[in-house]
Amino acid sequence: MSRTRQEMSSKTKGEVEAEICEALIKFEREYMGRGPEEARTYILDDLIIVRLRGVLTPAERQLVKSEVAGHGRSLIKQVRMELIEKARPLLEVLVQDITGQHVKSLHTDISTSTGERIIVFSLTGPYAFQGGPTGAAAAGA
Repeated sequence: MSRTRQEMSSKTKGEVEAEICEALIKFEREYMGRGPEEARTYILDDLIIVRLRGVLTPAERQLVKSEVAGHGRSLIKQVRMELIEKARPLLEVLVQDITGQHVKSLHTDISTSTGERIIVFSLTGPYAFQGGPTGAAAAGA
């Protein structure tokens, strides 16, 4: 459900950041099986940076603690990367529907020590907001 450019540009930066936060929380819950404990979105020029805290499942946390933790960390990163790659088209449409901008590229990493995931979306151009810049939008999951 795409919105018109006028509908999108009538939102403040904080409103767009909050909408992206909520969409990514919903994605994590529905697609990855568990939502983050906390989410923040930052829009800087043509970049959208999403920081998700507390994304590891209890099973993944146990795997990290195992004797062969290096192998466990590698497995978690590998599986999570594959899941994101498969969901890339869905994530790109999600961001495009909210911002009206095409996603040029998507980059992500997950820390198995802190349980934090960072997702960076590079857009085709900067997003113009109504009103001045605001701080990052946060959402608790």
